[in-house]
Amino acid sequence: MNRVLLTGRLTRDPELRTTAGGKAVVTFSLATHEYAAGKERTEFHNIVAWNRLAETCGRYLGKGQQVAVEGRIQTRTWDDADSKRHWRTEIIASSVEMLAGRRRRDDNGGPAAAALEAQAIAAGIPADASEPMADDSGFSVLDGEDEEEDELLEEAVAA
Repeated sequence: MNRVLLTGRLTRDPELRTTAGGKAVVTFSLATHEYAAGKERTEFHNIVAWNRLAETCGRYLGKGQQVAVEGRIQTRTWDDADSKRHWRTEIIASSVEMLAGRRRRDDNGGPAAAALEAQAIAAGIPADASEPMADDSGFSVLDGEDEEEDELLEEAVAA
């Protein structure tokens, strides 16, 4: 079984691109910490997500944000123009969950988030739901103390 679950912080903003075939792909780096024998060891992981999950990550994630990523390990090899062999190990994400952190600064969804909250309350969904809510892209947000995270939750559910 090839299954990976990582919790860490983004070391840079995600890079969202589109392939020649029209598929969305996002890449970002995740820093995780391990504590052993009184010492801290940091690992950096390359994360790749595809299609709708890629679009959602590219829109809502930013540097410094804490996330949980579930996926599988994949190692690619290729030869460059000088016939030198290269290796790259990546985590191919199947789901990404926002745990904490700040929202991207270029996203101004305040009025839309308030309207979505009003719609949710009218539909009988409590505004203080404590369970994670996910859409079919595999992206979910945990409800927390931060109002910005609440707004992101509503936007992700509406997307």
